[in-house]
Amino acid sequence: MSESYRAVKMTDHVYWVGAVDWAIRDFHGHATQRGTTYNAYLVLADKVTLVDTVKAPFTDELLARVASVIDPAKIDYVISNHTEMDHSGGLPQVLAAAKPEKVFASTMGVKALAEHFRLGQDVQAVKDGESLTLGNLDLAFVEARMLHWPDSMMTYLAQEQVLFSSDAFGMHLAGSERFADEVDDCALVEEAAKYYANILLPLSPLVAKLLEKVARLNLPISMIAPSHGPIWRREPTRIVGLYADWAAGKKARKAVVTYDTMWESTGKMARTIGDGLASGGVTVRVMPLRAAHRSDVATEMLDAGALLVGSPTLNNGLFPTVADVLTYLKGLKPRNLVGAAFGSYGWSGEATGQLEEMLGEMKVELAAGALKVKYVPDDEALAASFALGSAVAERLGTESQS
Repeated sequence: MSESYRAVKMTDHVYWVGAVDWAIRDFHGHATQRGTTYNAYLVLADKVTLVDTVKAPFTDELLARVASVIDPAKIDYVISNHTEMDHSGGLPQVLAAAKPEKVFASTMGVKALAEHFRLGQDVQAVKDGESLTLGNLDLAFVEARMLHWPDSMMTYLAQEQVLFSSDAFGMHLAGSERFADEVDDCALVEEAAKYYANILLPLSPLVAKLLEKVARLNLPISMIAPSHGPIWRREPTRIVGLYADWAAGKKARKAVVTYDTMWESTGKMARTIGDGLASGGVTVRVMPLRAAHRSDVATEMLDAGALLVGSPTLNNGLFPTVADVLTYLKGLKPRNLVGAAFGSYGWSGEATGQLEEMLGEMKVELAAGALKVKYVPDDEALAASFALGSAVAERLGTESQS
């Protein structure tokens, strides 16, 4: 077993023993330009416990980090907070190496693990609020069902006040830094927002309920240890506060203009619409889909109050990249939006009508009718584009953004 990988001490009894994936650039269609981590945690109690594993190709790295602290064969218990393969993929290999006495998961986790793997070992279900003694330390389990899988749960280490939060409060961010306070703050908040926007946004009502539930439990939390990204050891309530704002759907006077273009006609309209929005005091993000990934558009939408979408007409329909981003955004269920559709066309011009239909399905309140320009926009068409931006800015000034 490699001696190159070392565990990182978090508390008197807890070590990070996960893996860093520097190379991954796509996670379920979500761009991960900064890579990610697969976090696993070793609790050195009377009953030595491993919380989660890692993506299968990184299992040797996990076992090597464990071995830097303790013989993996001394692991007594394994906790599976979440069955998704980036956290459970290494479980069969870990069980073969460690041969633990027991494996624990939520009720739905027991079913999911059985459907994923033939483990050759029973998995014991733990219920919401149930406790488990490790001898000198105690764990408690908090179900987080559908955040973001049916099996999801959190595990709380009482004596160390550590919340192993599964996929909540995490981010896709590779690095040598294990703790949030060691990471550049701009990158930290940007990646936390991107993670929420692209994974948890459609589950915001459930996030709000989970935050209320944890608050009612009145658990003192000194550290939040998520399944991806850095560990929150200083001001762990900061990320909780951000989640509360995002779950509430709080909006800024901000608009996202996203589009694609064939011969720059729709592009000219988009930029002019952006100027019209800015003239009304709105913060604007103009995002051409040749340069902006769908997940970056989703991230900017997290606090935006308006979405304006432009497309040329191709084969009597939407340009493919525009159809892609709208399909993606629709699945994320953004709320409390006003917007508009625009685009240029050559002879048929169906795209703008299809844009309005998709925006309607997303429950975006249209601030004006679609702006449709034949071939190249002239001065009159550009004036109309500016006016469209101004109209949306005016609506943002009168609509409630909470």
